[in-house]
Amino acid sequence: MIQKIETERIPIKLWLNKLEPGALQQAKDLANLSIAFRHIAIMPDAHQGYGMPIGGVMATKDAIIPNAVGVDIGCGMCSLRTNYKHIEQHDLKEIMRIIRSTIPVGFKHHKEKQNESWMPERTEDLLIVNQEYDSALNQIGTLGGGNHFIEIQKGTDGYVWIMVHSGSRNIGFTVANHYHKQAVAEQAKLKNNKTPKDLSYFLRGTEGYESYFKEMNYCIEFALHSRKLMMERVKEAFADVLPNVEFSNFINKPHNFAAWENHFDTNLIVHRKGATRAEKGEWGMIPGSQGTSSFLVKGKGNPLSFNSCSHGAGRTMSRNEARRSLNLKAETDRMNKLGVLHALRHKKDLDEAPSSYKDIQEVMAQQEDLVDIQVELTPMAVIKA
Repeated sequence: MIQKIETERIPIKLWLNKLEPGALQQAKDLANLSIAFRHIAIMPDAHQGYGMPIGGVMATKDAIIPNAVGVDIGCGMCSLRTNYKHIEQHDLKEIMRIIRSTIPVGFKHHKEKQNESWMPERTEDLLIVNQEYDSALNQIGTLGGGNHFIEIQKGTDGYVWIMVHSGSRNIGFTVANHYHKQAVAEQAKLKNNKTPKDLSYFLRGTEGYESYFKEMNYCIEFALHSRKLMMERVKEAFADVLPNVEFSNFINKPHNFAAWENHFDTNLIVHRKGATRAEKGEWGMIPGSQGTSSFLVKGKGNPLSFNSCSHGAGRTMSRNEARRSLNLKAETDRMNKLGVLHALRHKKDLDEAPSSYKDIQEVMAQQEDLVDIQVELTPMAVIKA
């Protein structure tokens, strides 16, 4: 931990030196919630989000906040190690071509519905999931946009790795919006309610609490199944190009979720929005940006962070600011010098340029008490929307 703020109802513990004003105010809003437990933890990649900072961790005893999970429920990453230690550039390009032909990106979906065996099992009481289920059959195994990526990387362990970052697509977005609106309506019924709308919550025992928890957990499973399907398509691309390729060491970690855990001898609902669970010895992934290193880590189980760490580098400028201020040639030249097959093609892509993100090395240094680095991964090729 780098600093602590003690001006609010409960302390805010931060793993960074400076937090932008908007994100700082959001952290204070969290700390002043009557349902917030013990302290708020802010990870080194933190920046302003909706209601709660991205990179925020908050625990409650008996309430759940849809906006403290976010609109991309279950968003996370998975990694897989190959048995290859080197891939020729022409083979890498062919692998990327095949991946692009089998995994839709951005707003694109599969033209054909995917095999239903990829979908998590559902129950009749999942109102929004059942409403969106048919459309989700075309969306499972698709990448989406924003900061989602498929990346081929070279590890300091000598092996080539694959990393996929994706979420729950429209099914998670629709669940999140539905229950956030319902939570706002529930809070509006309360007398002298001072809870910020963006932090509206359901108390345990209410219908909204039970329904949201069930649908949230389905979306977390959907996001995992979607990543697994994409990873299968990536494996097929590798197998089409490289002889005798094998895969091992699968890791999966969500970073937008809420779950029951025990901390400080208390059963709590821990909300992580853009934060990764890092229990002692638990594997995780912390990506940088295209053009910078990513890391495979093991958690240290630091109780002050509710056993959490960052989920990435974190933005240093907004998407619109990056498109306005960054120079496309300078960013592409930087990537080309590194020999990365990157995804910067047009000015609109600058919101995902390396310069729009914090220095991942600095972010890792700020959380030495949260994780131990196991493997550093250097980007070789990147697919983004």
